[in-house]
Amino acid sequence: MTTRVLVVDDSAFARKVLREVLQAAPNVEVVGTARDGLDALTKIEELDPDVVTLDLMMPNLDGIETLRALAGRARPNVVVVCMAESDSDLALHALAEGAVDIVHKPTALATDRLYELAQELVFKVESAALARPARASAASEPGSLPPASGAYQRSRDVVVIGASTGGPQAIERVLKALPADFPVPIAIVVHLPVGFTQSFAERLNADCALAVVEASQGVRLAGGQVVIARGGSHLVLERDAGGLYGVLRQEPRSLHRPAVDQLFTSAAQVAGDKVLAVVLTGMGDDGLLGSRALHAAGATVVVESESSCVVYGMPRVVWEAKLAAHQAPIASIADTILKLV
Repeated sequence: MTTRVLVVDDSAFARKVLREVLQAAPNVEVVGTARDGLDALTKIEELDPDVVTLDLMMPNLDGIETLRALAGRARPNVVVVCMAESDSDLALHALAEGAVDIVHKPTALATDRLYELAQELVFKVESAALARPARASAASEPGSLPPASGAYQRSRDVVVIGASTGGPQAIERVLKALPADFPVPIAIVVHLPVGFTQSFAERLNADCALAVVEASQGVRLAGGQVVIARGGSHLVLERDAGGLYGVLRQEPRSLHRPAVDQLFTSAAQVAGDKVLAVVLTGMGDDGLLGSRALHAAGATVVVESESSCVVYGMPRVVWEAKLAAHQAPIASIADTILKLV
């Protein structure tokens, strides 16, 4: 299947680079470009693309207003392409307005950066083509209030969560439903680009009862705290006399950095059957190898069910490999976690 893409950006340079990168992919066709939101809305009507890559800071009609104008449409799905340094908060806002993913905009013609961009951009565009809009899938499930806190029969040392396409919205929903006295530390990998995970952690920290931080080298894991893996670095868990802590690593170089597999595999090594792992919405199979390691160590794996996934990829491969003990829609994931800690 060929994915038809419209590239929207007020920068002629960005339009050129994005078009060239996408056109080089065998299953992607760039059907047109647009210079701002108004131009994009016209081109969308004319060309009917599957996916739009959307800049946020544009004249006449910006990216957020363009997303609002597209609200309620079954297609196209939108991948935001923006600068982390200035647009990270706005990009997270765009996810809440219905965008399905974020890519860091190219700012130079450095060969290595363009190669990394090509892998990331093509993967996320192809994922978006398969995605159900996050807002639509979330709306199809009833919400839940944070469960009442109480005495816990703690049987876990750590909860690890992995997600990709649609992940930020799913993670937010899960964490908002957990109480402040949740007794087990939580470590999370979500496929966000470099520069966006700090804003994501800060937003979650402001909106959730739990304390949420972006991972730093040697960060200690404690009950009631959530550690979000830093974009561009793998998060692995280690243990010493003081308990569990996080280490940031650059290797191995892979399509996803941070990778769910790296977090899950390290958790299996240092906590074994005391791990509860959760695989949420996402394209691809990141988390499959890590889930194998966890399953072999006697840990419990939970996956999000197809009914609520934006993309039923990562949970599907874990479930079909018979590595997960439970599956649940996103509205029930927090309750499932509480029952299993």
